[in-house]
Amino acid sequence: MSSRLFEKDGEDDEDEEEEEEEEESVNPTEVTMSQIVMPCHSNHRQELSVGQLLKWIDSTACLSAERHAGSPCVTASMDDIHFEHTIRVGQVVNIKAKVNRAFNTSMEVGVQVSCEDLFSDRHWRVCHAYATFVTQRTDTGQKVILKPSVPRTQKEQVEYSVAAERRRVRMVHDDIIKDLLSHGSIQQADVTAEANAVAAEKTKVESVELVLPPHANHQVNTFGGQIMAWMVNVAMIAASRLCQAHPTLRTIDMFTFRGPSQVGDRLLLRAIVNNAFKNSIEVGVRAEAYQGVGPNRHINSAFMTFEVLDDHEKPRTLPRIRPEPLEGERRFQEAIARKKIRLDRKYIISRKQTEGPLSVPWDPRNQVYISYNNVSALKMLAARKKWRLSSEKDKVRLFTLEQKSILSIRVESEVDVPARRAFCLLAELSNRTKWDTHYQNCELIHRVDDDDFLYRVVTPSVHHGGLLPPSACQGEGVLQDFILLASKRKPCGIGDPYVIALRSVSLPTHPPAEGINRGEVLCAGFTILETKNNTSIISYYNQASPEVLPYISTDIAGLSSTFYHSFCSCSQYLTRNRRQSTPMTQTSLEQASSTDSPTYDIEADGLSMALCSTQL
Repeated sequence: MSSRLFEKDGEDDEDEEEEEEEEESVNPTEVTMSQIVMPCHSNHRQELSVGQLLKWIDSTACLSAERHAGSPCVTASMDDIHFEHTIRVGQVVNIKAKVNRAFNTSMEVGVQVSCEDLFSDRHWRVCHAYATFVTQRTDTGQKVILKPSVPRTQKEQVEYSVAAERRRVRMVHDDIIKDLLSHGSIQQADVTAEANAVAAEKTKVESVELVLPPHANHQVNTFGGQIMAWMVNVAMIAASRLCQAHPTLRTIDMFTFRGPSQVGDRLLLRAIVNNAFKNSIEVGVRAEAYQGVGPNRHINSAFMTFEVLDDHEKPRTLPRIRPEPLEGERRFQEAIARKKIRLDRKYIISRKQTEGPLSVPWDPRNQVYISYNNVSALKMLAARKKWRLSSEKDKVRLFTLEQKSILSIRVESEVDVPARRAFCLLAELSNRTKWDTHYQNCELIHRVDDDDFLYRVVTPSVHHGGLLPPSACQGEGVLQDFILLASKRKPCGIGDPYVIALRSVSLPTHPPAEGINRGEVLCAGFTILETKNNTSIISYYNQASPEVLPYISTDIAGLSSTFYHSFCSCSQYLTRNRRQSTPMTQTSLEQASSTDSPTYDIEADGLSMALCSTQL
């Protein structure tokens, strides 16, 4: 079992080595629960019931949240969980939960589930999930403001930093399906011609559960995990009515608890198969609470995907579903949209950074996940622990980090410019032509939103002897272009840096042009950290793939003109514009460039081209 929505890029042996080094540091919010799987916890196949596992996960995560908050907490949401393995009776489930980051009134709790076989002494990870918790309101109805969480290890720093990106995805999650459907991106499927299609009405399930004290937590509210367990139960019945077999739960989509329920409430649970694909079934479940008279309260909705396995543990082909008119057809189409989003984000987020091509297709349906991947990859790179100082010149420092076939580079210096102002200047990628001579052209293709932009950048190309000088490029017409997604992020809390992340995407409207090499950016960008006296530490990061290493070996051996002069030029540009109180418009920037733009002696092999085929 593993969480797929926010699966980390590039998890490898180095991560495990760093975890071992940090084992001595114990997070004060960490809570551990160990449970041996008994027959009462299992299904008919002697496997741990998913509902029971969800109850254990929710309980452990809640205890961790309350340890940090110092007050009662409730589950607000749970991110997607993908189930890949089963746990059998007699095995031990070990659950660890700790607060990754506390925001103003909510906190993200990371949960890791591992399995232990007592007879073979084997241990393996089976699940990683993220849950959001909020505190109970005070007697006066006020929300409790949480204290900040403090990361203590490199791994915790990564989780802390990327938690802000996961939060952004959660906030727009419900809108993604609506946008996908409203733009008519989903092909309308006609199932009326399916002779053997099963009517969706036959899969309907309705069940009522009475919330008793054993189902509630110490605040007399129903456990979120208990509600999830009941929802899994009715969804399982609905899926079984379609396939006439015992289905296996594979995924639960991200969901949000809309309100609490308490001891004495009746929970009305409704489930129906929304759609059946070749090897999977999506079941929608709705939970409502009521007590005596009065309208039902919508507590939660969830979408679960099931498979039916054959004797060889391979997914079986499933019968098709014939949806009900109107509402059923709507759910049918939404299930198609959700499946497409699951496949898209699996490709974007779960793929390893060493896989090619480096560019991923840009699509409005993928927007939030590509942006998340862009920023989180840079934050995770910046939080790496094993950076080594290679050289230093006039307080400009060059660091390197080797990871298998990838060499990462960090160039860093302190600049006498406020962090907010530096961020404003560097976040506008078009400004880079004013300090980096190798940005020959930078065209804004599309403003996605206030934080994400698509650019086409034209630069010189390279040959095996090194970088071509600009004069040679102009004479011979040797150029290289990039289609870049630039994602900028302001700090979410004290100690957070400003972030400007860059990565390649592909656009059908901008295919590779004849006579111009198409370059690709794996992971690059800036972090800007505010320091004392209105100064800031600016760090530039880049990941270089093997084919680029020969071009930059000289610079790695010593801090040569490539990195030094380009970073000095950047610093001078920022210092020259530090007093601008408000962001400059494009017109004002052009005017400033023509009236106040001294020339700097920057050598031809600038920073942006030193890693030509993977960075800018």
